[in-house]
Amino acid sequence: MNFLLGVFAICWVTGAFSSFTNADPIRMGAYFIVLCALLDKLDGFAARLVNASSEFGAQFDSLADLIAFGVAPAFTVFFTYKTMSPEWFQNNFVLMIVAFAIYVLCAAMRLAKYNACDADSYHHHFSGLPSTFAGGINAVLVVYLKSKGIFVDPNSAVIFIPIFVLLVTGIMMVSPLFLPKLQPRKSQALNIFQIVMIIITYISGFTFVSEKIPFVTEFLLLLMACYIVIGFGLGIANRKQIIAEAEAEAAKK
Repeated sequence: MNFLLGVFAICWVTGAFSSFTNADPIRMGAYFIVLCALLDKLDGFAARLVNASSEFGAQFDSLADLIAFGVAPAFTVFFTYKTMSPEWFQNNFVLMIVAFAIYVLCAAMRLAKYNACDADSYHHHFSGLPSTFAGGINAVLVVYLKSKGIFVDPNSAVIFIPIFVLLVTGIMMVSPLFLPKLQPRKSQALNIFQIVMIIITYISGFTFVSEKIPFVTEFLLLLMACYIVIGFGLGIANRKQIIAEAEAEAAKK
């Protein structure tokens, strides 16, 4: 589902489905990426539940993630500019290509690095921004900024925001920063808070397709931004301890 929804997201934003429906192709493409993010956490759970984990599954999961959170978000940003601000797009085509290439390349490098190095090194932290969050942020942000009309005025400085975020999230994916994973904690209150936020996030994600439900886009953006800022802050503060624990665990093996 992750793989197919990622492919369909690309079809939406490029206009391949425009002759079949009047739905907003940008929002639909972004919605499919959000669905990929929601489904991304379920495949590992399902594999462990039925004891079906395998090397094939790990490699196929990374391929699906590359499409869903690497290629599809880059296409979403690219075609949003092309559709909503064609004059600006023509004048800044080289910048668009560079940003597109850097983001997709960083996503591929991160996923390859995770399989080769990080999967068995850091059990409680991500090394770099997960592609799931990078793809989700870019998809949701484009829809939010489009609703605010930033693509209407090609002379406005804020029109560069999606390109800037695309570049920054791409670089963050291959950065050496640590981000805590969502896992059971010693504090029962923190565990309850995580569960509640996860439930609200899934409800918001599945209803993201509708423009009539207020504050869904804002909530998803705020949630991801807070998790990244606070999480990377904790990762920087505890960096030495995280590395020391990983090295100690590796030495035992």
